[in-house]
Amino acid sequence: MIVAKEHNIKKDEFEGKVVLVTGANRGFGLAITMDLARAGATVIMLGRDLGSLEHAYDAVVDSGLKEPILYPLDLEGATPENYQELQDNLLNEFGKLDGLVHNASILGTQMPIEQYDIKLWYSTIQINLNAPFMLTQFLIPALSKSDDARIIFLSSTVGRKARAYWGAYSVSKFGIEGFAKTLSEELEKTQISVNTVNPGKLRTEMRRTAYPAEDSSTVPLPEEKSQAIVHLLSSSSPKINGEQLTISD
Repeated sequence: MIVAKEHNIKKDEFEGKVVLVTGANRGFGLAITMDLARAGATVIMLGRDLGSLEHAYDAVVDSGLKEPILYPLDLEGATPENYQELQDNLLNEFGKLDGLVHNASILGTQMPIEQYDIKLWYSTIQINLNAPFMLTQFLIPALSKSDDARIIFLSSTVGRKARAYWGAYSVSKFGIEGFAKTLSEELEKTQISVNTVNPGKLRTEMRRTAYPAEDSSTVPLPEEKSQAIVHLLSSSSPKINGEQLTISD
């Protein structure tokens, strides 16, 4: 299903809503955070590096948008205890969670499976697949407290159609697609919806690494497509569940 990249963000559209965004310190995650803050949401910015999170925080506040909350967490090394602490903090502070955007991921490396570094394989699967599973599991109680909770997993073209040499990244995104579909079936009769979104081409550091010879000026900026995520999280948009969505170019 194709989703339009344009969305007319209303100032108080997300007033009283709490949304957690992973990898919110740069790229698409930061663009999503900015648009959600523009819509009045309280955004919990989760990222590995406190320094870059603080830099992103400044970008949001300096733009005159609603002040976000920083939550540094290393998804590669996070333990169940860390996720339990996050759940406790979130419920104590807000009593609910209205949206969860799984944006954080790493590229790993592009090479044949035969030559793939085993440690890097484990790291990529941990950050891109295992961490989203654990984070979601621990945040379902908070999402269940919302009248209209929405979970979005950022996917990829190579998570829906196999491509040689994309290794652990591709495998992790195929895993995300399967995980999201399973979860959407389990939560079908609840107020929580689950979908995957392929944002398509984005001018990010990850894409520059993956396609070093590409003319980046031809690739859309993250903020050109982040409005679509806001639309999908909004209660004013149709409630859909278990879909593979793609943002239009």
